[in-house]
Amino acid sequence: MSQAPSVVDARNRVTELIRDARICMLTTIALDGRQVSRPMGLQEAEFDGDLWFFAYADSAKVRQIRVNPEVNVSFSDQRRHAWVSISGMATEGYDRAGAERLWNPLLETWFPDGLGTPGLTMIRVHAVSAEYWDSPSSPVVNLLGLARAAITGRRPEPGENREVRY
Repeated sequence: MSQAPSVVDARNRVTELIRDARICMLTTIALDGRQVSRPMGLQEAEFDGDLWFFAYADSAKVRQIRVNPEVNVSFSDQRRHAWVSISGMATEGYDRAGAERLWNPLLETWFPDGLGTPGLTMIRVHAVSAEYWDSPSSPVVNLLGLARAAITGRRPEPGENREVRY
């Protein structure tokens, strides 16, 4: 039986999985209480407990964050068969120096005037907790493991699952 990873190791694993996935689903709470998710591109590969996104200040997601800052950000990396779910608190604001540091020319697809795009803002999600699932095997191997578990009555070994607090 393997030893559970340390908190530092688990946080490093979250960082690694996020860095590899880069695209996520940001879930906010709509004004009527519904959960709303939309794809977002992560702007900073190094994860120190904060995730950064560019957005329009008048967008629904920003309005929702202003009313209820509790959000979830989920990542899926199908190549690695890994998933990460981050619960956190979001804030909105524009910091020119931070925006310059995080800007990527590909963002001009959504923000055509670059950093000078009218209404450009940033969303910062500060992680409260993260949970990850990391399956070291391919889907075929995982299915074989499930079949073996059904026959033997023993639980399958789905890979590593860990919750981390920030």
